[in-house]
Amino acid sequence: MLSGEQNPFLRYREQLDIYQKVTAGDITDEQFVEIVSKVDEGVAAVWGHGFRVTPLLDGQSLAQAAGLEARVSIKVEANNVGGSHKARHLMGVMIFDQIKRAIGSEQPERLAIASCGNAAIGAAVIARALDRPLDVFVPEWADASVVSTLDELGAHVNRCERRSGELGDPAYLRFREATSPGAGAAAFGVQNTDTPMTIDGGKTIGFEIAEQAGHVDALYIQVGGGALATATAFGVPGARLYPVQAEGCAPLNRAWERWGPEFDLDAAQQLDQTFMTPWDNPTSFATGILDDITYDWIPLLHRTYTSGGHPIVAPEVEIKRAYALAHEHTDVNVCSTGTAGFAGLLTEPAPVNEHVVVLFTGIDRS
Repeated sequence: MLSGEQNPFLRYREQLDIYQKVTAGDITDEQFVEIVSKVDEGVAAVWGHGFRVTPLLDGQSLAQAAGLEARVSIKVEANNVGGSHKARHLMGVMIFDQIKRAIGSEQPERLAIASCGNAAIGAAVIARALDRPLDVFVPEWADASVVSTLDELGAHVNRCERRSGELGDPAYLRFREATSPGAGAAAFGVQNTDTPMTIDGGKTIGFEIAEQAGHVDALYIQVGGGALATATAFGVPGARLYPVQAEGCAPLNRAWERWGPEFDLDAAQQLDQTFMTPWDNPTSFATGILDDITYDWIPLLHRTYTSGGHPIVAPEVEIKRAYALAHEHTDVNVCSTGTAGFAGLLTEPAPVNEHVVVLFTGIDRS
């Protein structure tokens, strides 16, 4: 365990974009610490603990069981606030919200997120901590246990059915409507495209890995919307990045193949770009990475390319094998989504003796 300050938002505050409000003279460091501490105290009152540096485990027994020759470390987020890494992203968003309020900027009271799982629970914990109303937009098939938890946390759950002729995730589309100008709710999600500060909070995972692990050759990180891999990679800039998706939902890899080999950034940013398009009928045992679009695909693929990595599409057999191995050879109660990055390592093993990090990110609620 790292010594010193254990709240990552305080430990690494000078490396966060939101700290620029301090360096610009809008608030003092003391005010920043007070804001973070107050939000964290509220989170602890709701969840039982606040944000703390999470463990990096030696994964050699897991690697040996899987027949891997690389040195493996496991960053464990399954026991974090809300039961996953998602609340880290949202904590960054909320800190920025509180800073803007402190300097006199008016902000909507109501918050909104589109999610069917961990992101929604993380958002509900933080919203409850500050007594803020939260709308959660979920698909019709949302898990009953997740919805029950959201109800207990006081969130307003909106089940979203697909409208005739509609493309894309209906829950996300309803979220966009709720957070459109004049609609009255602020985006409180984990997509950088809608909530830019979500990357900032997630970077604390990478900062911790860099400090805990020392040199890292490669990161294998599961991808749904893309914020986790994008944010973590910012904190471990010297590592090759391998974003991992399942064969039943791999829009990121498809975009990579369409975009390369020139990787024209201007073309990718055009409204009529045809690189990233919705995946039809997403399916996988790793249900939490079934976003039909990888929302943060541009910064994610740019970081992947410049790092020397590439997207990995894990066969379903490896998605299931990763989950089974994790439960057989570690003590982490992690879900199938949370082990999907490890499935990428099983699909494309790293060279012998390289140091690789995988993330076990979500608690197994089954």
